[in-house]
Amino acid sequence: MFAIVGFVVVIGSVIGGYMLGGGHLGVLWQPFEFLIILGAAFGSFMIGNPKSVVSGVGKSLGLIVRGSRFSKASYLELLAMLYAIFKLAKTKGDLALESHVEKPEESSLFTKFPGFSKDHHLVEFLCDYLRLLTLGTNNAHEMESIIDGEIESHHNEMHAISGSVTNMADAMPALGIVAAVLGVIHTMGSITEPPEVLGHLIGGALVGTFMGVLLSYGFFAAFGRSLEQTFNTESMYLMCIKAGLLAHMQGYAPQVSIEFARKILPHSVKPSFKEVEEYLANVPPD
Repeated sequence: MFAIVGFVVVIGSVIGGYMLGGGHLGVLWQPFEFLIILGAAFGSFMIGNPKSVVSGVGKSLGLIVRGSRFSKASYLELLAMLYAIFKLAKTKGDLALESHVEKPEESSLFTKFPGFSKDHHLVEFLCDYLRLLTLGTNNAHEMESIIDGEIESHHNEMHAISGSVTNMADAMPALGIVAAVLGVIHTMGSITEPPEVLGHLIGGALVGTFMGVLLSYGFFAAFGRSLEQTFNTESMYLMCIKAGLLAHMQGYAPQVSIEFARKILPHSVKPSFKEVEEYLANVPPD
């Protein structure tokens, strides 16, 4: 929602200010300038990035509008699920998790938390480490190193996607100059035309510089930052799982383990201790 509002504000401020100052809107419509800037930017984007990043950007476009999918409610559900997992492991041993880990889509434990269980990546991340527990892994420090490595790898993959959009934004002012220079070349080839024709051609050429700067700083740089912030929230979600798992491995009670996980969350999405207790009270029993 905020992204849409921001989009409208940028367009309204730039175009509205231009028109209020007496500018003619028709002069800004230069489709060939747009083709040069956007086409060259997309082409260089494809040259400089592997297929995985290009497709990743395409799949992530909706995130610019939707923003992060992780809210306070998402974390309440996660903490409640971790509590249920740790409670089962404490009462019946880590081996009791084996059936849930091997077939999470059929697990009565995971299906109680639909927001989590519908995300294949998150389910796989958690189940992989729970499987290590069922196999006898008990060194929390070794586990922490492995989890950190996976989270860092995931973060780097996501950063490559947001970084590629930012790099494209950085190139657009220069591509705007390319469009402007080509416009000037076209103008010089029409130097014998009357002044009103030359004025129109020069104005069209300058639109290239204008559009390159506007598209860069007004939109694509903001798109890159938005994706980066959204991807950071996904890393925080994984860090929350990590904190709970490590606390459980060190022998803490389920209530304490999820408190460790809760405490690392940023204030904007961190549920209070009381909210977590109330949520746990409403979770259906096994």
